[in-house]
Amino acid sequence: MVVYIDLIFLTNLLIDWVLLFLTAWMQRQRPKWWRMVIAAVIGALYVVMMFVPELTFLYTFLIKFGLSLLMIWTAFGFHSLQSFMKTIGSFYVINFVAAGGILGVHYLLQSSGELFNGILFTTTGGVSFELQVGFWFMFIVFFSVLFIFRAVHKNKRKADQMTAFFGEVSVRIGEVEVSCTGLVDTGNQLTDPLTRTPVMVMEAALWDSYLPENWKGRISQVPADQLVMELSDGFQWQDRLRLVPFRGINKGTSFMLALKPDSVMIKMNGTCYTPARTLIGLDGGTLSSEGKYRAIIHPEYVQDPIIKPSASQSEKPLNVV
Repeated sequence: MVVYIDLIFLTNLLIDWVLLFLTAWMQRQRPKWWRMVIAAVIGALYVVMMFVPELTFLYTFLIKFGLSLLMIWTAFGFHSLQSFMKTIGSFYVINFVAAGGILGVHYLLQSSGELFNGILFTTTGGVSFELQVGFWFMFIVFFSVLFIFRAVHKNKRKADQMTAFFGEVSVRIGEVEVSCTGLVDTGNQLTDPLTRTPVMVMEAALWDSYLPENWKGRISQVPADQLVMELSDGFQWQDRLRLVPFRGINKGTSFMLALKPDSVMIKMNGTCYTPARTLIGLDGGTLSSEGKYRAIIHPEYVQDPIIKPSASQSEKPLNVV
């Protein structure tokens, strides 16, 4: 059997560098590139040692764990024990994800005959499995698994960042109260040009039970002023209706139907907000394709908190007239 030490060294050098790079990405650190290279060289040299019979005593758990600490210390340094332990944890998570992905794909592609042929019985009666993974198979699957892991982690981080801008919205009109999850959009500057009242946009479907029957399914298709012209005198909120002009992207000026509520309350990050001047714009479509929110909160609504509820008061309703 011919073993190419230089190929093994370079392959493990690249793999160790990628693992360290992803660890830095997870921890949002930017270590110097030469420290990353030195740490990767340490890991690659350790793999080459397996071909030296005199150094087999180095292949123990303590030596392997100590080497990983040395690699992390070389690449990232030591700033605090807590930070160092988090980096170690991220490094091992990425390693386990890569190794588990390679094993999973390997056994997924095997047939039943190949799987049973790989079963070995030991002298003590135990069962072991023979693992034969080709070099290019391991190389391709390794980077594919880490690419997928990075994409999933990136989406999760993005979702976690978005969570900070979500709030629970409660709108009251007379005896009617409608609640939903809203997203604070700092780019939302929609206001009534006459009264300068900021407008919060909500899905019209939330108000379907209280809007005229001939409006259902038509708000996004028919101009708002035409819907108002078709309105009969029996609509209970006729005096609360407003037409708010707005300009969409690559579109001319149009109008949005809006309602004047009695009160609006927003709970976000443990803080309650009750803006004094509000309008509720009605959108005939779906604001979030994933259904995460159904309202676009105007940034002015969450500037002046009225109360920061304690644990015992957070569930109590707050009535504002």
